[in-house]
Amino acid sequence: QVQLVESGGGLVQAGGSLRLSCAASGRTFSDYAMGWFRQAPGKEREFVSAISWTGESTYYTDSVKGRFTISRDNAKNTAYLQMNSLKPEETAVYYCAAGTSYPVAGSNEYDYWGQGTQVTVSS
Repeated sequence: QVQLVESGGGLVQAGGSLRLSCAASGRTFSDYAMGWFRQAPGKEREFVSAISWTGESTYYTDSVKGRFTISRDNAKNTAYLQMNSLKPEETAVYYCAAGTSYPVAGSNEYDYWGQGTQVTVSS
């Protein structure tokens, strides 16, 4: 089992930045690729970004390329999502997830999920 806990969400103005963290415990963190997803009210959960086991490779959905940066620190068992130039339509609950495949964007490819952290972007 892997337990994931997200933090760093909050309220930010459009154009602002937030850094989300995902702290992992349980099994060996570096055995898992990590992903970030988001779910807005009334919408399906969507893929945002993924990072490989070592952090050498990253993968983004087109809408966040150039604005979001995923990273990980295997020594700290933590993954991060730096979000810049945020837009109101990116208001959502953001989830981190762990899985053994990479790069994958399907939520069913991930085995473990955090509880989510709310990100609200005001216009």
